[in-house]
Amino acid sequence: MPTPEISQQLDTSELVQLLQQSAVEHLTEFRQLEAQEFGSVHRIATTDFEALYAYKRGEYQRCLQLSIDSVKLLIDDEGLSCLFVYPEFIQLMDDNIVSLTGLALIVNPSCRNQPNVFANALSQLTLSLYLMTQCQLKLHHSMASLAQTVGYISLARQQHNEDFTLGQLLLKLIERQILTCVSAELLVM
Repeated sequence: MPTPEISQQLDTSELVQLLQQSAVEHLTEFRQLEAQEFGSVHRIATTDFEALYAYKRGEYQRCLQLSIDSVKLLIDDEGLSCLFVYPEFIQLMDDNIVSLTGLALIVNPSCRNQPNVFANALSQLTLSLYLMTQCQLKLHHSMASLAQTVGYISLARQQHNEDFTLGQLLLKLIERQILTCVSAELLVM
């Protein structure tokens, strides 16, 4: 007797979402432990992975608030807590960061041979500024709000040295995005 064929199409999107959510929870716990251990040396934002995940899910208001809180915490800190852009984190990143990571490898090829170099790292401040800018643009924030963000970007650029290739590129990108948006707004007026 022939067995009936059962069409079993697996929908893995929910599983992927649960795995990402679990990873973000563990990475956030890591940040909290890092803050407890090294918080006396320099400031550490504990919500950078949560903000990335909120952005990825389209929760722009939540991402914006987490990012603003992180920027306010980190803007005057001379120490730089980093996020290394490992391939495992790429799925949390958007196309701009993924593209800039590839560009950073072209601009500074030494980071391929020396994995500990900071060329493939983003400071928490840079990542927070990037997410803050993207959310402000998506939520159509005022020019005054965007101007304040440009001020934060200028401060962040002064804090970074040339070793942070990816961070420098990302800061230039978001500054250009804001200036392009503001110029377009002025043309409409």
